[in-house]
Amino acid sequence: MEIPLRVTVRYVSIDQRSHRRLMEKNAGLAPIINGSQRVSDNYGRYALPNMNILLINPPNCGRSIPEENYGITRIKMIFRGEPLSLETLAGNLGGHPVAIVDLKADPLGLSPERLPFTPDVVGLTGVTCEANTVLAISEELKARFGTVVVVGGHHASCDPGFFSRPYVDYVVVGLGKLSFRQLIDTLEAGGKPDIPGVLNIREGVQESFTPRCYTTADLVDDRPPRYDLVQQHRDTYVMSGVGGKTGFVASAFGCTHSCAFCCIPNMTENRYLLHSNASVVRDVMALGDVNTIRLVDANTFGDVGMASDLADRLIQAGVRKPLVADVRSDTVVRNPGLFERWRKAGLAVAVIGFEEISDQRLSQLNKRNTVQTNIEAARILKTLGIRIVGDFIVSPDYEEADFERLETFIQQSDIDLPIPAILTPIPGTPLYERMRSHIIIDNLDYYTFTNAVVATQMAEAHFYQRYAGLLEHCLSHLHSGGSHGGKEND
Repeated sequence: MEIPLRVTVRYVSIDQRSHRRLMEKNAGLAPIINGSQRVSDNYGRYALPNMNILLINPPNCGRSIPEENYGITRIKMIFRGEPLSLETLAGNLGGHPVAIVDLKADPLGLSPERLPFTPDVVGLTGVTCEANTVLAISEELKARFGTVVVVGGHHASCDPGFFSRPYVDYVVVGLGKLSFRQLIDTLEAGGKPDIPGVLNIREGVQESFTPRCYTTADLVDDRPPRYDLVQQHRDTYVMSGVGGKTGFVASAFGCTHSCAFCCIPNMTENRYLLHSNASVVRDVMALGDVNTIRLVDANTFGDVGMASDLADRLIQAGVRKPLVADVRSDTVVRNPGLFERWRKAGLAVAVIGFEEISDQRLSQLNKRNTVQTNIEAARILKTLGIRIVGDFIVSPDYEEADFERLETFIQQSDIDLPIPAILTPIPGTPLYERMRSHIIIDNLDYYTFTNAVVATQMAEAHFYQRYAGLLEHCLSHLHSGGSHGGKEND
């Protein structure tokens, strides 16, 4: 919906290059911009009508030490999902033209013939291994359009100062559905943003920052994600071997725990926030032509009462699609009846972070769990007919015996899809602070969880050969049978 041009003059704080772009777009407003109503402060405030907002998901990126140094090409990405974080932001941007460019699905999406408009504001998201690419895209679009550039996402929430560059204007830290809208409203009104959770950057220098106290208000439950903005790519969003064509839904943000390696707590300042169950069911029902619904929360079952009610609502709504969700093993062991109910609601796959196979190593990761609990949870879920995706961590200090123990554990377990990743200290996490003096690779392109960024205990070439062999064996589970009794058709 377009907003009619108001009689009152609106101003926006932007740099000079952004102003030139806006003058070209809004030639009819030039007398106002260049006339007596122009505000001559240090931020350059100029009149601006409703804004074209372009949200960008970066392309597949990241570099591989095994491939570059040792010719090992067997370590590949498995899943590609829709950019739910951008769809969520777009859902709260009513009144402005909004488009999403998903460069993972459409690498040429920023070419002139593909763009639906010339953007006034560009928002980019990215995880750590995408951070350098996000900077490159930001610099290119600032030079190309003179647009206002806003960066958010996981790495921005863990290390916002990384994006203090002359071509980035604002960094949205943490959950941004509400704060990004507040930023847009402030720019539209002509004020200098002073928004908790938003870092202002002026000519590459950080200004003062006020942390945000996140609450359920930040979820903006009444504004659903704009799934329609990526509908043209829907067939490419798949989880091969898990559920085929997959739609993403969020039921919670943050987590009930603070594992040393995890960046999730940074998104909500260590708070666990739940969407209303009514909004979760609404979003599940909105995803029509998909095989599977992936609940993308770090912990869908952090509040057992809410989780039980959500299962009942999904059953009542007649949801007939398989569900995939993350759960802690100790939650399964303490509440087996809850998962019997969720099996009836459609839970087909549970994703569990087993992480390590020794209690000592689990303790070092602040996992607050035990190996025996992991084993018991797997038994309960398999008895209920729920398949298991198990995440494991391979530490760079692994020796041959450690690889052998992990391989034996996986072979003896009943985990349908084990996924081993290399322990990686992500900036902003407790693990990073603990390991930073040992880090030998600072280039974030390598922070893909398939590279060792600290020295390996084994000879590096042998470490990667063993890891590649382990991963190849684990992923062979993808071809060992159907995913959901023949329901997968990817």
